[in-house]
Amino acid sequence: MKQPFERVVQTHGLSVLRVCRALLDEHRAQDAWSETFLSALKAYPQLDQEANVQAWLVRIAHRKAIDELRKHRPETVQAEVENGDGVHASTPAQNLENLELWQVVKTLPEKQRLVIAYRYLGGLSYAQIAEVLSGTPEAARRAAADGIKNLRSKLNEAQTPGAKR
Repeated sequence: MKQPFERVVQTHGLSVLRVCRALLDEHRAQDAWSETFLSALKAYPQLDQEANVQAWLVRIAHRKAIDELRKHRPETVQAEVENGDGVHASTPAQNLENLELWQVVKTLPEKQRLVIAYRYLGGLSYAQIAEVLSGTPEAARRAAADGIKNLRSKLNEAQTPGAKR
């Protein structure tokens, strides 16, 4: 028996948001997250009971993020601020904590960026990533390793005084 859709959102909402944030700025990520779950809500009744719900949602999120990129070029990273009205917004401290990492992740080649997002933010296995990206698990594993190596190199370069940018 399938879980109620509300439970699906509670269980996988954060993973989907992380995937969206790896591809988009905070505002656009929220839009893509909403669009992902609106689409998923419509299709959920027809989803096979044996389907991997997380992989299915990540695939939808990927497509919605691409739609957002197409609608809103060029992409910019923007920090939201607390508005005092109780409206959800992240604080500057929260944004600054991850801003450098997000900026570096966004400079990675597309396949490395996607694999890292799906693996480390979305929690998908390499086999699931290969299915989403139409590749092999080995290629996904290699892209993740290359992406992590690039991230480390770029972060070390950014922290080294006098480093070239």
